[in-house]
Order: sequence, then C-alpha cells, then structure tokens
Amino acid sequence: MSPELALVALSSLPDIGPLAVRRLLQCFGSPEAVFAAPLRELMKVEGIGLKRAQRIKGFSRWQALQQGLRELAQKGVRTVSLESPEYPAMLRHLPDAPVVLYIRGRVLQADARALAIVGTRTPTPYGLSLAERIAGELARAGFTIISGLARGVDSAAHRGALKAGGRSIGVLGSGIDVPYPRENRPLMESLSRSGAVISEFPPGTAPERKNFPRRNRLISGLSMGVLVVEATQDSGSLITAQYALEQGKEVFSVPGNVDSGFSRGTNELIKQGARLITSSRDILQELAPQLGEPPGSPGQEAPRGPALSPQQARLCELLSQGPRHVDELARALGMEAQSLLRMLLELELQGLVRQAPGKRFYLC
Repeated sequence: MSPELALVALSSLPDIGPLAVRRLLQCFGSPEAVFAAPLRELMKVEGIGLKRAQRIKGFSRWQALQQGLRELAQKGVRTVSLESPEYPAMLRHLPDAPVVLYIRGRVLQADARALAIVGTRTPTPYGLSLAERIAGELARAGFTIISGLARGVDSAAHRGALKAGGRSIGVLGSGIDVPYPRENRPLMESLSRSGAVISEFPPGTAPERKNFPRRNRLISGLSMGVLVVEATQDSGSLITAQYALEQGKEVFSVPGNVDSGFSRGTNELIKQGARLITSSRDILQELAPQLGEPPGSPGQEAPRGPALSPQQARLCELLSQGPRHVDELARALGMEAQSLLRMLLELELQGLVRQAPGKRFYLC
C-alpha cells in the first residue's frame, strides 16, 4: 500500500469528508497508519464514530482502485495531494480543502490571478453574450477564468476565455471521468489543453445534487472574486457568491431587468452589497489594488467600447433590458423601421448587438 493509494482510498470513502480525513491524519500520522489502526482507536477520532470506523476497516478495493488510477493516468489525469507542489495554492488556505484533487491539464502559478464567472443554466441571449464577452476581455487582460462547466453562463464563460486565447479552469461536481453535462465533453477536452479540469470527487462519482455546493466552494476558492451573470433567486450561483464572501473574496453582479426572473438573484446580490458591474473594466479597477497595479490598468487593459451617438446610446439602453423586437424598438425610439435596421446593423458590425430569430435584437 503506497501513501498515495492509501490517501486516495481514504478520501473516497463515503461520509468521510476533508475535515475528517485531516483529523485522522493528525491522529495517526499517515494514511497507511489510518487503515492499520484498531477499530476502537479510529472511533475515538472526532467525527468518525462506529459506522465510519467500520468503513475504514472494511475497505478492500485496493486492486480495483489501483487499476482505476492507472487508467486515469493513461488519460492524462493526475492525483494531486494537499502536500504536493502541484496543488493549487489558492485552495490550500480553505479550512476544508480537499486532501486529494483529480486534475486533467495543468494548474499554473499564474492561475492565482483568476476570476470566477457563474450564472444560470438557462440564461437569456444577453446573459450568454455578456458572460462570453467579459470572460474574453478578462482573459486578454491576463486572468484565468474559473467556472463550473455547467450549461448556460458557465459554458459561455469558458468559451469566451478560450476564444480569446486565454486560460480557463473547470471544476466538476462529478468524477473527473464523468463529463457533466455530456454535451460539454468537447469543452472539457479544450480546457484540459488550455487550462485544467478539476474534481475532488472519486472517479465514477455521478453528478448528484449534493455534490454541487461542494464544487462551488472550490470555484470561489480558486478565484480572487466571483462575478454572477443572471441568476434566479434559488440559483446555485448564489451559493458560490456566499462562499466567496465567507472566504473574503470580492463578489460582483450584473444588474438586470427588474421584471425578469433571471435577474432577481443578481439584483438581490447588489442590494446586499455586491459590486455592481457593467463591464470588465469595472472588475479590473476593483481588483487593481490586490494586484499592486494602478486602477484601470491591471495587466493588458480591456478594450474601450466605440463612441456612440445619443440615439445609439438610447437604443443600447433599451436592449440592455433583454431581447426586443424591431417594431417595439422603432415605437420606443420614434424611428422608421428601415432607419432603425441600419442603426442596428452598424452596432452589430461594431460587435455591440446581435440578432435573434424573429427580428429580435439583444445587447452583446
């Protein structure tokens, strides 16, 4: 039994979380000694008790576990312990930091300059576009983008960073060998080449609901701050924001339409004190003191938007409330449809506006 194998076995036991594993290691000195300890001694450790002690003594899947680790290694997955120099520095300070991480790709020292971008799995076109754009701008400014590889805002944030040629890290709520959602397998492959995919859950772990709050603490733990883009009042993104506050991290939120359910969570965060942001520049200015750089110019500065005429600015203000039909916009602006379409085309060419099916337009 190698120390690595014993540690992986210990961390894979059900109902024995990172805090319990740490207590066991403090009491017995090594993971091998934990498995060799008498049942009565294991039961004395705080939080273990009879059932957990019996699970430890009854563990017998050594060969299967070893074979599974070999197969993962062949796929480029490494098991990284808390003592390893490869362990992400940002996570070491968490009181419940995982004792073992499964990592595909590489976590670099430069990834400490990171921002998490999270949000609803069913965003509006505006939310998708905004998450992708801000992620791309921050990636070009030298930030690593952290998210949870979920549908919607998470996926858009990862894509935005990768399209900008930057780095991104995805944190799973399942085993490293269980892509979730399945359609994001290609995205996971891209992240493992231009960043990393991380899980604290043993291989084969299904994406159960109880896993995602644990995942969310790692998303915030890896980051300097968390940006929430579109979230309902019961969104898991708000759990990530709460973890960020507990960890002393910055929380940013994009304001949204007060009548939209997708903005209720983000608007509530702002009411509770989250930083209201409307562009990547706002985030860069807020984080500049932590980076030891002048406000407004950390790293490679985010691009400035094009100058707008008063009429274009008013149009963008209307579109910020969500997708709008061209006829509705024409009435609100008092313009003929043809003139409005020409203006929309100009803004689309500038990368500010996109068209959805049914002659509906939204702000990027």
